Parts: sequence; structure tokens; C-alpha cells
Amino acid sequence: MTFSAPVLDYALLAPMLIVLAGALVGVLIEAFVRSTARAAAQLFVAVATIVIALAQLIRVRNQGSTSAAMSSLTFDGAGVLLQGSILIISLISIFLIADQDNFTAAAAAVPGSLEERQAHQASTKTTEVFPLTLFAVAGMLLFPLASDLITLFVALEMLSLPLYLMAGLSRYRRLASQEAALKYFLLGAFSSAFFLFGAAFLYGYSSSLTFAGIQAAITGGTANDVFLLIGIALISVGLLFKIGAFPFHAWSPDVYQGSPTPVTAFMAAATKVAAFGAILRIFYVAFANAEWQWKPAMIVIAIATMVFGSLVAIAQKDVKRMLAYSSIAHAGFLLAGVIALSKSGLDATIFYLFAYGLATVGGFAIVTLVRDSAGEVTDLNRWSGLGKRSPIVAGTFAFFLLAFAGIPMTSGFIGKFSIFSAAYQSGSLAILIAGVLSSAIAAFFYIRVIVLMFFKDPVEDGTSVVIPSALTTSTIAFSAIVTLALGVFPAPLINLIATTATFLR
Repeated sequence: MTFSAPVLDYALLAPMLIVLAGALVGVLIEAFVRSTARAAAQLFVAVATIVIALAQLIRVRNQGSTSAAMSSLTFDGAGVLLQGSILIISLISIFLIADQDNFTAAAAAVPGSLEERQAHQASTKTTEVFPLTLFAVAGMLLFPLASDLITLFVALEMLSLPLYLMAGLSRYRRLASQEAALKYFLLGAFSSAFFLFGAAFLYGYSSSLTFAGIQAAITGGTANDVFLLIGIALISVGLLFKIGAFPFHAWSPDVYQGSPTPVTAFMAAATKVAAFGAILRIFYVAFANAEWQWKPAMIVIAIATMVFGSLVAIAQKDVKRMLAYSSIAHAGFLLAGVIALSKSGLDATIFYLFAYGLATVGGFAIVTLVRDSAGEVTDLNRWSGLGKRSPIVAGTFAFFLLAFAGIPMTSGFIGKFSIFSAAYQSGSLAILIAGVLSSAIAAFFYIRVIVLMFFKDPVEDGTSVVIPSALTTSTIAFSAIVTLALGVFPAPLINLIATTATFLR
């Protein structure tokens, strides 16, 4: 028996390997660097890691090789754009995470215990959140490139496990944070089980775990179609859970509300890019020739997700829960790009993911600034008159809300116009009508918050806007500038995506 050494293309794998190396350095810093210098060291390593990985990604994007790690990863134009989006969003998220006031000083302590109080009095920092973030980023970079089901599952768990831990690290409302972490973990485990069952059925159908092998079996049309339908359904459950699509959305509001707000921003933006990247690849490559089997069900899910997210968001009194249901509605809009199954659908989805991700991080960054003596204030009634207390903060948040609503002069308008145009071109009129109506409904609750901030009198209940740190200010400023720039002058990014975004089959 001859052993064949695996062939790895380290140049293509470099961005992921750099992020993993940075995460391991962060673990060593936790073990060997004194606590007073740990936060600065971790921040430097995390930022340097993301910047170097992004530079390496730019350097190798035009390389001729298209596969790595024994063809388990496909390195194509769409993959490069998705990885770049993840790294940029992760970088500004790390700036937000660096505000350690959002994280508990003693994650393993019982909430309200003497040990926890002593840790807070000693100003202990939860710096392990930085390597956890980098491990999650590494999984996210792997997720959109995976070209077989085993690699896809490994990436899914790699990005999910750190997020389960990070969701329970909130400094304020500790019990709610731990409840969020437990719900996210348990429901995430169930979704992973569905994914594995789906992979087993697809292997039984095609005798292959690779996307190319599954596509070849579908094209041949000689295998058991029942196995194919069950496999697609179960795989879809696992992936739709990660994007919070209806009816697999139940974790989103509680996890968004209970998690530390910087972690909420990170998972709401970067995880969505990675998960939709994986969904796009598997449906555009592996399941493309079986569209009549999965398209009707996906259309129903997309419409239900749009309508449900938009309607339920109206009744929310907590700003983080409102943004959670808003993200559910946006997941429905993004599914329109998947259903389009066309080049224009792919381009529109990648643009929308990047634009929505940046606006999301910026919006949640604003939420971290509204506080009272007990911590963050997320009750919308207490945001009344915020525009009179802090016009700049309220105005910036209003701008992000207008971007979510798809108002012209924002990136959200370009994103929605592009994705609805792709849906129309593909003949999905039901998606188009539902999307436009859901957008109108969503605009109502976004504008309601703006009216509350600027046209209501402030309530004297101790709510105030704290002065943001330089890092948080950088996150908000970058998100707002890019959101405006993509709304006013989107052509360079649209042209880049149009010339680059392709999936290699």
C-alpha cells in the first residue's frame, strides 16, 4: 500500500492559517503575559492578524490555482470577495470588542457572587474574547470556500463553538447572557445534527461528499431522488439556522438580546456573510441542477422570513430584539439572491452582505453608547428624546436605520434594488412583491424609532450617552462613511463584484 502525502497550497490557505496562528498566539498571551498588559497585547495581535490576513488575501486573489487542501476548498472570485468582506467586518468588530466594559470580569463565576464582585472591583479584563473571535473568524473564512460536506461541517463547528462561549460573557444582565449562550448552544447542536443527517442522505444518493460529485449524480439522474430531497431538506435546516431564517429563527431574538452587544454585532454581520457564502456555493454548485426540487420550498421560506421578521419587529420594545427581527427580515431578502440562481443574483447577494454587515456593526456600536448606572439601556421607551441629548449619536443611528430600510443615498437602497432586480429577472415575482411589501412594513418601525428619538421629549430617568472610546468611534465612523459612500457612489464595488464573483464548478 502506497501512502500519498497530501498536497496543500499554502499560499491560498495563508489567510486562514494566519488567523489561526493569531488565535494561537492569543492563547499563549493568556497563559504567559501578566494581566495588566494582556488587553493591549491581545488587541494588537488581533488587529495585526486580520490586517495581515487581508493583505495576503489581496496578494493571492489573482493566483491561477483554484483549489487547495486536496480539492476540499475551492478558491474562486466569489470566495475571495466573501473572505474579504468577513475580514473587514471582523476588523471593525474587534475594535468594538476592545471596549472591555461590555464583558464580565469573571465569566466562570456565579452571577452576583462575591467572586464576580471582587473581579469587577479589581478591573479584571476578559481578554480571552480576542482569541475566541479569531478562531470564529478562521471558521468563517473556511465556510464559504468548502467544496465538500465534511469540510463544510468542520467550518460550521469551528465558527459556531467560539460564538456559543462569547454569547455568555456579557457584563450586564448576566443571567440573560448565560441563558442566551445555552439556547444558542443547544439549538446550534440540533441544527448541526440535521446537517449531518442531510450529509448522510446525500452520500447515500451520490456516493460522494464533494459538491462536484453530488452535482454529477443529479445530472446523471439515475439515483434515488427521495434521498436527494431528504438530504437537501436536512442540509438546508442546518444552514438556514445560521442565518436565522423562518422557522429556524427562534434563537435569534434571545441570543441577540442577551449577548454582549459587540458580540451581537459580530455574529449578526460576519456570521451572516459566512453562512450565506456557504448557502450560495452549495445551491449554485451542488444543487443547481435540482432547482425544481428545492426552489418552491425556498421561495415559501424566503417570503415567510421577510413577512414574519418585518411584522414581529413592529411590536418590539427592546432595540436589540428589534434589530434581531430586522435581521430575520434581511435574511429573507438575501434568500432572494439564492433563489435567483443567476450571476446577477450572486453579485447582488455579495454586495448586500457587505453593505448590510457594515451597517449592522455600526448600528450595534451605537447601542453600546446608551447607558445608565446599571449598564446598557435597550428599552426603546427610554431612547425617547435621544436626539436632544446627543444629536450626533442619534443622527448616526437614524442613518443606519434608514440604510436598513433601503432609503436612497444609503447602501441599503442599492442592495435592495440589486437583489429585487435579480429576483425579477429570474421570474420570481412572488419574491419581488413580498420583498417590496415587507420593506414598506420594515420602514414603519425604523422610522418609528427615528420619530421617538427626535420628536419626543427626553425622559429624565438616568439614561445618558457615554463618550465613545477611540476604537468604538472608529467603528461607527467607518461604518457610516462606507454606508454613505456605497449609497452615493456604488459603481466601483459593483463593478469589482461583477468582474470577480464567479463560482467554479
